[in-house]
Amino acid sequence: MEENVSKKPRGREIFSKYKKIISLFVAYYKLFPLKKRIKLFVKHRNSRGKIGLGIRYALLKSIAKSCGDNVSVFEGVFLLNPQNLSVGNNVSIQPLCYIECGNDENGGLVIEDDVSIAHGVTVMTTTHTYEDESLPIKDQPVVSKKVVIKNNVWIGAKATILAGNTVNSGSIVGAAAVVTKDVPENSIVAGVPAKVIKTRNTEHSV
Repeated sequence: MEENVSKKPRGREIFSKYKKIISLFVAYYKLFPLKKRIKLFVKHRNSRGKIGLGIRYALLKSIAKSCGDNVSVFEGVFLLNPQNLSVGNNVSIQPLCYIECGNDENGGLVIEDDVSIAHGVTVMTTTHTYEDESLPIKDQPVVSKKVVIKNNVWIGAKATILAGNTVNSGSIVGAAAVVTKDVPENSIVAGVPAKVIKTRNTEHSV
């Protein structure tokens, strides 16, 4: 006997349903100066439910260097300098993440397609220098280094990606891992600092 199981609509289906309405909001927000849009984005950081998701998405699409379809930024995400962000399609950023997008031409953050970022993840695109022994570390220059998260990546809860690193396609960063160097393609990394613990068998991936 077959069971009647009702399936909830997936994010992509919901996005397709409201895409035209969202596009109107994007066009409306683009009438405001960039600084005003960023302030509105911060104001709606904790707005709840589908309305909050929609407002953040429309604002982000009007602010970021580029922003694809079906991008979900959940409640409580600190997204700093979103004007330096390039993000692809089908990306989710779960609650309470702290994500820097750089502060000059050398920095910036690129998130490609089909990326899942779990709750509490930190992405750093800046770092303190410390070479000048005559200055306290807190007074030394801060430099920006670009971070790239490529296609089909899963970043586990409370993981940290440090400035200047690339997480290559098909990879998984384990929960609470600290990425201090590039993550190879189709690999699973874990630990502090993060190391490859397994290579994915992509022939049998679904």
